[in-house]
Amino acid sequence: MLPQELIRKKRDGHALTDDELHEVVAGIVSGAFSEAQVSAFAMAVFFKGMTTAERVAFTRAMTHSGRVLDWNDHALGGPVLDKHSTGGVGDKVSLMLAPIVASCGGVVPMISGRGLGHTGGTLDKMGCIPGYNATPDIETFQRVVREAGCAIIGQTADLAPADRRLYAVRDVTATVESIPLIAASILSKKLAAGLEGLAMDVKVGSGAFMEEIEDARALAEALVSIGQGAGLPITALLTDMHQVLGTTAGHNLEMREALDYLTGAGPRDARLHAITIELAAEMLLLGKLVPNLEEGRDEAQQALDSGRATETFARMVSALGGPEDFVEKSSTYLKPAPVTKPVIAARTGTMQSMNTRAIGVALIDLGGGRRKTSDTLDLTVGFSQVAKVGQKVSRGDTIALVHAADEAGATTAAAVLGRILHIDDPEVTPPPAICARITA
Repeated sequence: MLPQELIRKKRDGHALTDDELHEVVAGIVSGAFSEAQVSAFAMAVFFKGMTTAERVAFTRAMTHSGRVLDWNDHALGGPVLDKHSTGGVGDKVSLMLAPIVASCGGVVPMISGRGLGHTGGTLDKMGCIPGYNATPDIETFQRVVREAGCAIIGQTADLAPADRRLYAVRDVTATVESIPLIAASILSKKLAAGLEGLAMDVKVGSGAFMEEIEDARALAEALVSIGQGAGLPITALLTDMHQVLGTTAGHNLEMREALDYLTGAGPRDARLHAITIELAAEMLLLGKLVPNLEEGRDEAQQALDSGRATETFARMVSALGGPEDFVEKSSTYLKPAPVTKPVIAARTGTMQSMNTRAIGVALIDLGGGRRKTSDTLDLTVGFSQVAKVGQKVSRGDTIALVHAADEAGATTAAAVLGRILHIDDPEVTPPPAICARITA
């Protein structure tokens, strides 16, 4: 069937058959679907959705659009596990989580993505590390996973190649929030990676693609359901994204915060810590490495406190071409932005709220995110010391620091954050870091 006829059928609200969905995926991979047609298909799905049967078939077609890994012959010594986040602002959890779980006996082949829309991507953060090969061939990927216990990479050309193209199109066509497209994108990569268990971090709030908890729950349930149908055990946590996660947003800044978290160089942000440890416990439970979540939390904390997680992170970086002394000399490698400017509280009161999505957009305006797929990121820009919801501040206090390429950009961003960070008189209690747990 012609691409435009498949698009027309979905545009008009009809369900596509398994064969038709395989034809769509094959066309995306081969180029038989033009860029405009891929965009039109994504928009048709965005507005018309997919049935449960369509979602499963589309995910399977995406999974088998390329190579599917089999770890049986690699003598890994542990269960193959992973985590995926639906994306937020300041979400650097994967940087700590992969080495924590690997140092507890799990094996973590983490295939991550670049930033989507206003959210940052783990793969972009790994780009802060000089020499780090984020797109190795499959054989190198498997070797590093076997030797270091984990590897954080991007999609290779032969793993779910249909998603590679569709992912980039979604980013620049305002179709990111579609539940069928999100689910197929996430699960096709994870199923292709040969996982035995997956912990999902589904963000909800002003900085998430799902701003309402009902929508986030619907996505989580869809992911768990599709995973169950495909034989992949999944647990999903709904976590809060009404504020920046941690205290930083921006690639070098988030890598610095992640390293401080791993090494204990500074106090760990409570919300960031709660989510990281809980996801680690879920992964260990999925892998049957612990009998319950409480012991999972204890194991994860011990891996962190003993330094094992930091050592695992360093081994992974070195094995993928990064500096052997990256952890010890990170300040040498993570260059600062040329200009730093404080955001000053205009009044005394309590931090009521922040438009977290707008913070992500402000980061794009600084050059730290993409407007189009070919954009080159400025890894040095971003925000640090971002005040927390519920924090008491006085007039004249610094409630964030802007890191920018030039004075004009810093001034503009500081003015934007001054409007975004809302201070008022009433005391407020922020929502819990973890809102719900969804299982099969």
